[in-house]
Amino acid sequence: MKDLKSIIFFDGICNLCNASIDFVMQRDNKAHFLVGALQEDFSKEILSKYEVKEDYLDSLVLLEDGEIYYKSTAALKIAKHLSGLWPALYLLIVLPKFLRDPIYNWIGSNRYRWFGKKSTCRLPTPAEKAKFLSRETIDQTGIKMDS
Repeated sequence: MKDLKSIIFFDGICNLCNASIDFVMQRDNKAHFLVGALQEDFSKEILSKYEVKEDYLDSLVLLEDGEIYYKSTAALKIAKHLSGLWPALYLLIVLPKFLRDPIYNWIGSNRYRWFGKKSTCRLPTPAEKAKFLSRETIDQTGIKMDS
């Protein structure tokens, strides 16, 4: 059986988030991830099937093996699957969230001020289309959608 892909949901108007998605896609050599903007209707439709914190839909959410992860936990779980030395960061998962998440929160609360934001969500280039969440790629995740 083919490995199922995890989904990274990101803030599609955040410049830092978009740069981070570019970073992940360049290092996702095993094609472990699909990515989707949190503002997109299809992303919202998928997330509605899970108990996602409503006030958290403006940042990073990882859906992996049927579980939702947020903040530093999501970032570390993503790093675990990247090429290069990035998986070594996963060792930080042993630190409790109360130590990891304040740093994540500080960056997250300043991201628009420091990096700016777009007026609309990012659209994938033709080369990126297979890496973006869509009705055509959702079958790679094992999630069943109503027709």
